[in-house]
Amino acid sequence: MPAREYAVKILITDKIVDEGIAILEKKGYTVDTRYDLTPDELLAVAPDYDAFIVRSATQMTAEVIAAAKNCKIIGRAGVTCDNIDVDAATACGIPVCNVPTSNIVSAAEHTMALMLAAAREVPAANASVHEGAWRRDAFMGHELFEKTLAIFGLGRIGGLVAERARAFGMRVVGYDPYCSPSRASQLGVALYDDMSEVLPLADFITVHVPRTEETYHMFAAEQFAMMKDGVVLVNTARGGIIDEAAMADFMAAGRVFACGVDMLESEPAADTPLAEFDRAVLTPHLGANTEEAQMRAGVNIARYVANGLEGLVVPTVINMVADDLADSVAKYIPACQMCGSMLAQLGGDVPKTLSIMAAGPCAGDLQVLSASALGGVLSRHGQASVSTENADASARRHGVKMDACASADSRGYDSIVSMEADGLEISVTVPGSLHEAHIVSILRYRLDVVPADHSLVFLYADEPGQIGRIGTILGEEGINISTMAIGKRAGCHEVLVFLNVESEAPKEVVDRVSDAIGATRAWSIRL
Repeated sequence: MPAREYAVKILITDKIVDEGIAILEKKGYTVDTRYDLTPDELLAVAPDYDAFIVRSATQMTAEVIAAAKNCKIIGRAGVTCDNIDVDAATACGIPVCNVPTSNIVSAAEHTMALMLAAAREVPAANASVHEGAWRRDAFMGHELFEKTLAIFGLGRIGGLVAERARAFGMRVVGYDPYCSPSRASQLGVALYDDMSEVLPLADFITVHVPRTEETYHMFAAEQFAMMKDGVVLVNTARGGIIDEAAMADFMAAGRVFACGVDMLESEPAADTPLAEFDRAVLTPHLGANTEEAQMRAGVNIARYVANGLEGLVVPTVINMVADDLADSVAKYIPACQMCGSMLAQLGGDVPKTLSIMAAGPCAGDLQVLSASALGGVLSRHGQASVSTENADASARRHGVKMDACASADSRGYDSIVSMEADGLEISVTVPGSLHEAHIVSILRYRLDVVPADHSLVFLYADEPGQIGRIGTILGEEGINISTMAIGKRAGCHEVLVFLNVESEAPKEVVDRVSDAIGATRAWSIRL
């Protein structure tokens, strides 16, 4: 281990196993465990530490990260990193790592436990006996055998649940727009393309999707109305995916037989409307709470943080920080992530093919550029944790065939990265020292634009007055255009206009503009 001028200090703000702490102390680090810090207390001590290890309770905000002037790495002893401002950490050059497989078995087993407990009314029956009653007829449950289980989200945990459900003799169907048919076939899951096709089939439903804008209240009154009478629902994913008030209404009406919920929309959740039902099996976020999962999480995160402090490979870094990369490659990491996100929005789905071509000095690390592009694509669909180590596995799991190559043709730029997803193309260059990404081609229309947070893209016939019509409508709707670029393509009478706008345009506004200019394609892009 290289000599240091001062003792490296690590702050652990949420409890991990003693074995993890021992790994760090054995390496000579000073480890402080300070649980239940207030936000102000955390902000005050942040400058004193070289690394942080947190679980879900600690909020590593942009303000805290900015204050942590000596921080070299942040470790999350769990799967998700939604309590860490990853963008702020990236901007400060701080890698963030997690332990993405530490609790997947525990979460899958807890899903089965809730499913069985809800189907057989175990908690209510247990409470009855503890109260001195013996009411066997009051608790008439249901078998899992030969019932249909619908799994929403066939990632790592959903896949483990599918395997366990099949062992119970269940028929398993699934809905996951980002799961490849080959993976579903391997899991023995009949994959459907539409939620509305799956909901009427299911005797049991279990949810394993991330909480995003798209999945918030994914199960609301409209979806409950499509379900079989007597259905059992389980949620060990994230609170807010199921509209608890709607589910309570359907339980009160007898349409939903029972539910098992480990993740509630508001935690702690003493006021959830589900609490009034004996057949609502509610647990306080226990999916990862097993001795085995906590041992794996604590030991592995300690190893990864130690690796980061020593300059070694950290296999689960979710934001590829560029300290150890040539600047010519490093400045293309956010550019490729941005382009991947734009391609996902242009195509509207996870692509089946993703090709990356780089020219110039940036082509020095195609693996990093490819992982960055894939991370951008999948970030639009709830998965942002893509690194060079897990990129191939992530691509396979989502059914994406990836390839990358270097080119001798930089099109007159110092460096350029071009990528294509299912035939949709985008090219980016990062000139100068400002690290500002310029889109120089979209759908093979040449232009030069620096994308903002909100953009509109239209394809339309090149006729006089079109730009005026666009500006008039957006002005009437109170949407200000900050910059605009027009792209042309050889031999094509259509043009592409790229508009940076200062606020997001609702779909009805985009449709109004499209109708006015006769657009053949239109997109609203959010970065």
